[in-house]
Amino acid sequence: MIAHPQSLSPQAYLAWEEEQSLKYEYINGQVVAMTGGTLAHNSIALNLAAALKNHLRGKNCKVFMADAKVGITATNSFLYPDVVVTCDRRDQTARKIINYPCLIVEVLSPGTEALDRGQKFRNYRQIETLQEYVLIDAEQINIERYCLNENGKWELTTYPVGQFELASDRQKDLLPNQKIEFSSVSFNCAIALLYEDVVFADESL
Repeated sequence: MIAHPQSLSPQAYLAWEEEQSLKYEYINGQVVAMTGGTLAHNSIALNLAAALKNHLRGKNCKVFMADAKVGITATNSFLYPDVVVTCDRRDQTARKIINYPCLIVEVLSPGTEALDRGQKFRNYRQIETLQEYVLIDAEQINIERYCLNENGKWELTTYPVGQFELASDRQKDLLPNQKIEFSSVSFNCAIALLYEDVVFADESL
């Protein structure tokens, strides 16, 4: 990501970004340009979004990918998650900004991991409707799932690569039928589905 040199008000940012050819996030008063992800990053986001779209068809929920902007009123921030789901009727007619998501997913890359884990998650936690935040590693098979429990605390469930004893494409067919659940939308799928068509760094050598 590349920081824009000028600090803008939220209103000025929204007006300014509409005139830009690139997408820009707005975090704590700072404008940050979005950079392109890897093919692995794109495949993971597409795999999940397609599966969620199929599962939620006809259920008054909407699934969006990276071009959908999420607004966070409490922090005056505007972010572009890799995958976002909203089932709130207030978002049904939204045209530019999603304000009431229940599920947000970020696909990690070396350049964005610190931001996704830290500043972004702190902002996302201020969304009153958010129930689940998921981080999917694009460099190895590793997933972290944060869920808001009945006491208002975020609980972490991990699905680490060590659990599978491998991380290469030519061995993915040996993965156990391990599944991950997205409780916010009553959905589960095989871990292998999320990594379908993904080529890791050691496989391209």
